[in-house]
Amino acid sequence: MAELIRPSLYDAYQHIELVSPAPEDAENATFDVVGPVCESADFLGKKRVLPTPAKGAGLVVHDAGAYCMSMASTYNLKMRPPEYWVDDDGTVAKIRHGETFEDHLRFFEGL
Repeated sequence: MAELIRPSLYDAYQHIELVSPAPEDAENATFDVVGPVCESADFLGKKRVLPTPAKGAGLVVHDAGAYCMSMASTYNLKMRPPEYWVDDDGTVAKIRHGETFEDHLRFFEGL
């Protein structure tokens, strides 16, 4: 909701999959992929069929660029995350550092 509001705001579809391939024997299940803000609108995808992940498995939300960071906020003091670019060949490069609470406090210096 703070980092990627498009699904909450106007039901935008974001492709979601496991970071690492699931084992061949993994069963598919239906999941609501939600965020950490604890609001009813804090979701990335509803009723998504995914392989049942192992404990601690990560998810990747594809095509989150373009308007993602420009629409992000620090709602609930959630600092904006780092951004990464993934090339067609799988090369990953950090293109923006994640914000810290100290970054946020700088907006109030001198008040």
